[in-house]
Amino acid sequence: MADFSLEDLKTLRERLGTGMVETKNALVEAGGDLEKATELLRLKGAKGNAKRADRSTSEGLVAARENGATATLIELACETDFVAKSAKFVTLGNNVLEAVATAGASTVEEALAAPAGSQSVAELIGGEAAILGEKVELRRVALISGEKFAIYLHKTNKDLPPQVGVIVGYSGDDADTARSVAQHISFADPQYLSREDVPTADVENERRIVEEISRGEGKPEAALPKIIEGRLTAFMKQVALLEQDYAKDNKLSVAKVLSDAGLTVSEFVRFKVGA
Repeated sequence: MADFSLEDLKTLRERLGTGMVETKNALVEAGGDLEKATELLRLKGAKGNAKRADRSTSEGLVAARENGATATLIELACETDFVAKSAKFVTLGNNVLEAVATAGASTVEEALAAPAGSQSVAELIGGEAAILGEKVELRRVALISGEKFAIYLHKTNKDLPPQVGVIVGYSGDDADTARSVAQHISFADPQYLSREDVPTADVENERRIVEEISRGEGKPEAALPKIIEGRLTAFMKQVALLEQDYAKDNKLSVAKVLSDAGLTVSEFVRFKVGA
């Protein structure tokens, strides 16, 4: 039997989070050398990463952080909720977020190339994926600017890390209302800030659809313009934040709530794991 102790076995398992049998086998193959056994386990995991490249990643976490005049939101994805809720994966998420925010990365490509200690973020993720035994990927990165930020991270399951993340960049002094609007965004999922931000092509396509629907319902020709505009307004309430009814009081629009609080939203971002 190789010369290693139960303490060596425990140390290596705690270092890498690997199973009892594979850790013991690595120590045997390495002749009891902890560093060589670590390398063997990482190489084995790296080979597994290549085999897992085509697997889907529908679980994971979102994480956010302010960094001066900017704020960063990331989505780190994995295959199963078992890994998503593990301490090692959550720690990886925090380490990736720190590296990405420090680098000021605004795209996944920039984020993966960002330094994380003596390695890149891509290398950090690859190494940890080898240990976790699942495909892990940095799926999305957003960097927004603002005078101030409201960050809201929502857990859809109490046993999992946050699954929905929102950052709102704003000016004004009412932090409580800004956070409430961030909560609204997590629920209402607007795609744009204002009506003017919705692409003209999308508006015209929606106009064509609602006109076709209205005509198909046999609506009077004279009433069609008003009906179409009403349905376009409903569409805007779905996609534009400022047009939406406020989740906490649907008698008020989000625009009215912000105005009353003396707030101006410059931009926002929302991620939902797997969406």
